[in-house]
Amino acid sequence: MKKQKTKAVRSRIDEAVALLDAIEIPVSSMTPRRRERLAMALLGAANLKPTTPWQKAAIVGVSRHNITTRQMIDYWNSHYGESLSSGSYDDVKREELDVLVIAGVVAGSAGNPNANANANDPTRGYAITELAAPVLLSFGSKEWDRCVTEFVKAAGSLTERFNKHRTKASVEITTPNGETLVLSQGPHNVLQKQIIEEFFPQFVPDAVLLYVGDATNKLLFKHDEKLTELGFFELSHETLPDVVAYSPSKNWIILVEAVHSANPIDKVRHLQMEEGTKRCTAPCVYVSAFKDRTSLRKWVADISWETEVWLADEPEHLIHFNGDKFLGPYDQNAT
Repeated sequence: MKKQKTKAVRSRIDEAVALLDAIEIPVSSMTPRRRERLAMALLGAANLKPTTPWQKAAIVGVSRHNITTRQMIDYWNSHYGESLSSGSYDDVKREELDVLVIAGVVAGSAGNPNANANANDPTRGYAITELAAPVLLSFGSKEWDRCVTEFVKAAGSLTERFNKHRTKASVEITTPNGETLVLSQGPHNVLQKQIIEEFFPQFVPDAVLLYVGDATNKLLFKHDEKLTELGFFELSHETLPDVVAYSPSKNWIILVEAVHSANPIDKVRHLQMEEGTKRCTAPCVYVSAFKDRTSLRKWVADISWETEVWLADEPEHLIHFNGDKFLGPYDQNAT
């Protein structure tokens, strides 16, 4: 559980997010928690506590400060109201520090040059680069806009680079209400596209999309207001399906798993999902989606009774596993 963040902590994190946005790191497309962690990674690399002036930011080659991923977690816990396990150090590298290194903001081997030989070396130290130094040191001053412009000109825009990569390798999905979602490329997300664009129009034509996850952004789309209204379980739950939708006319919640290489709705997962949704104000329908019969064949023995199976290459049909209904929820409290 996170500690309560003080006003000073909140203010400093907001400043760091504003700085990252100004130098064209795509924080606006991130979840609030991801933005917060990226900001704290910047602050940890710069050795900026909540009340430390920006003008005292630690810079590689100027300050002796460099920070490993494990030390970063301790820094957040001590100064930024976190209560993270030291075992999550690899997440800090992969999800936060790697972004800042690619953007040219942070040097990735400040404390141990030999760590260059191993990207996962836990002794690898991180610090603010000389290129990014003027941006941090001038924050809040009249010189800041000029420093930001010069940094972006020299380092390039990470937002533009990400968008170019996304354009080359992405899966675009049109939601039932006409919105466009962009998922990373891959067969799993192609199947999610088919679920949203073909399964729902065929079987749940009034579907309201509540949640869509992506391998690179687990909370790609989330309808918080409706999820809360329906009493849906916390979306960090380990049994979270790939797509969740709601049918107003039937008052059903539909949970769909796109099965490419793992995680069909088997007996154990079915029970876990039922437990996680027991406070919902609408009954639930559970669907495992596969590309075709060949894909299903691998998992057919594991599919739980009282669930549905949908095949993307035969989109007008459902395989119903037992029960007295074709498509519909079961009363999980019935004896």
